[in-house]
Amino acid sequence: MTDRQDRAARSALYRAVWRWHFIAGLLILPIVVLLAVTGAIYLFKDEINDAAYRQYRLVTPQSTPALPASALVAAALDSLPGSLKAYLPPAAPDRAAEVKIVGENGLKDTVYVNPYDGSVLGRLWDGGHAGSPAMYVVRKLHSLEYVGWLGNRIVEAAAGWMVLLVGTGIYLWWPRGRNLGTVSIKASRGRPWWRDLHAVTGLYTGVFIVFLALTGLPWSSVWGGKFYELSYAAGLGMPDGYWSKYPTSTVPVGDAIDRAPWIMEKQPMPLSGASAGVPAGLDSIVATVEGLGIAPGYALNMPRGPEGVFTASVYPDDITRERVIHLDQYTGQVLYDAGLADLGPLGWAAEWGVSIHMGQAWGLANQLVLLAACLAMIGLAVSAAVMWWKRRPERGLGVPTLAADWRIPRALLVIAVAAGIFFPLVGLSILFIAAVELAVYLAGRRRRAQPS
Repeated sequence: MTDRQDRAARSALYRAVWRWHFIAGLLILPIVVLLAVTGAIYLFKDEINDAAYRQYRLVTPQSTPALPASALVAAALDSLPGSLKAYLPPAAPDRAAEVKIVGENGLKDTVYVNPYDGSVLGRLWDGGHAGSPAMYVVRKLHSLEYVGWLGNRIVEAAAGWMVLLVGTGIYLWWPRGRNLGTVSIKASRGRPWWRDLHAVTGLYTGVFIVFLALTGLPWSSVWGGKFYELSYAAGLGMPDGYWSKYPTSTVPVGDAIDRAPWIMEKQPMPLSGASAGVPAGLDSIVATVEGLGIAPGYALNMPRGPEGVFTASVYPDDITRERVIHLDQYTGQVLYDAGLADLGPLGWAAEWGVSIHMGQAWGLANQLVLLAACLAMIGLAVSAAVMWWKRRPERGLGVPTLAADWRIPRALLVIAVAAGIFFPLVGLSILFIAAVELAVYLAGRRRRAQPS
């Protein structure tokens, strides 16, 4: 290959990567902003909940011992008749007990009770693991669950594209002997300033953005589902046969409790040994799980039906103390007790990734680093939109052009195929964009071929 041909090939690849970087960036820009804003808020959900609902969640510590669980639950049920769904003991001396009740109207509420005198502090519509109705909304917006099954797939595709955008952005930034690759903002105004801001922000925060995208994928339907199946089949998540000694129900763990280890969410709940009898007392079950050393802040979920089990689960900031305990509802016998160390390598890695993704693993430092990454994602989206707005023609989108002969470099095809294999929904979106590109190209060629 001659030097001229080599330069032409490199130029064709650069222009093709730039074009796809531009198109993909514009397509997922609104989703990126939504994910970044809601993610930044959710990082501080506990702090926000404590500030917004402190009259319910916080109490004045007393020297007297807390009342037994049965007394606190009774006080909650007196204020809100219904069926007991779960009981959360006070996580600290200044915390209220939380009692989750399915009311006579079928709605689930959380009743907050002072653990020292049994007084009811108030109640809120139950937001599950989010801890409040407001954070529940933020969480649902973050995952686009309000859009149904399509929302989950949109977020999954956007996460895969975020990884590719970081990779292609670094490729476009790479100097290659030209006046590119700036590591600081050199321009003082106009479109060059926005270009430098975009490049520098992506350069210094790209690794964190990729981390957030990859650690969010276990929750996705397609990628996460395949990763789950692989982990389970290979014995690298939750080893097969862990329920071999007990009968199981058709209810998955993820549907029975607010927060379960990711690798356990689809596993069936065990069943109690008997289908009739006198259930064990709440106080004795609490004493059992606390005697096993479960971390404070756990939730004790009540049995579902006559064959259901008690389930104590905790997902603390110290992920090494994550734990799920199932107990027979009649005998109080421990049927299953597992923590982080009991998971397989992929399950262990996924739990660590999820914990860091949610800003829990290392406290405030973890939250601030990821907050910076979320702000960087917003900055990248805004700077990309401004650059596009400044360079767009009066009519048209201003999409970067391909080489005159419309060549598709082989390197780009390899990247597209690899991306499609690892991120299936990205692959589908690439095919869709390519089909649109081809249709536009063929239509333009027919117009040019028509006699004037």
